[in-house]
Amino acid sequence: MFSVDQYTAAHNSAVLIDESSKGTVALTGADRAAFLHALLTNDIAGLAKGRGIYAAYLTPQGRMISDMRVIETGTRILLGVEREIAAPLAGRLDALIFSEDVQVRDATDELAILGVYGPSAAGMIRRATGMSAADLIDQYDNITADGMSIVREDGLGVPGYDVYAPKERVDDLRAKLTDAGAVTADEGTEDALRIEAGRPRFGIDMTTDTIPLEAGIENRAISFTKGCYVGQEVIVRVMHRGHGRVARRLVTIVLSDGAVPARGDKIHLGDRVVGEITSATASPKLGAALAMAYVQREHAAPGVQVTVNGSEARVYQPVN
Repeated sequence: MFSVDQYTAAHNSAVLIDESSKGTVALTGADRAAFLHALLTNDIAGLAKGRGIYAAYLTPQGRMISDMRVIETGTRILLGVEREIAAPLAGRLDALIFSEDVQVRDATDELAILGVYGPSAAGMIRRATGMSAADLIDQYDNITADGMSIVREDGLGVPGYDVYAPKERVDDLRAKLTDAGAVTADEGTEDALRIEAGRPRFGIDMTTDTIPLEAGIENRAISFTKGCYVGQEVIVRVMHRGHGRVARRLVTIVLSDGAVPARGDKIHLGDRVVGEITSATASPKLGAALAMAYVQREHAAPGVQVTVNGSEARVYQPVN
């Protein structure tokens, strides 16, 4: 359950979120961008210093190994993934290096991540670090100084930034951000913001059984003009032969009676099961329970009436 005070702070000032559930894989070496470009779904080769992009790493069958933020700092690329993904992903990437000048390591235990989200976030970061986060305009723009990297991150529906800092400095940084006015927020509040923003999370709303097109992330995660990447044949076949149609689609669903469903709860149309909840929250924005769920594609249009646990609900919008 989220905190109303924390939610209000996120929209009116700024909140501080400990992102300890996130992991980081670091790549160095002159060939790091070209190496990732051949593997990931988006255009990594075109990343300049201080820019970033969202991408996925797929199996040859087009299913997700992970989604990730790809952050080019100028001296290294940071891959932002779920914490439990970082070590196996680093090992998998390292095993694919042959003659390329690339070094890969799991940097999760070296770097702590603090999220600062809200309209006052940039000013608070400046007071705490002396770094100008306000200069970061586009999603995943980043700056690095004094051993810290700040990454623009608007995935919670408010202006936001993730601050990467060496582990030994994070307590001091947290104290400075709190002194600057950031309100500490918990996971429930982060989930409420994320679900309202329609941003799926890997391991919850997306898994290793998910094709990116089902999760609706193709516009953000996939380049349809780059060269080959792992799983491309499946994606191209669905897009061009199947006209982008997939059997199920991730959507948000509004429930009429305010009861927040649980992950795994079934969605019914009449007496038929047509979908399943992946995550849910009480939405202050809508004044109702809001859930992410996969539903059969023919029922994924906004306004479709369904039931969840016997209560009336409707499809709000597809996730994108």
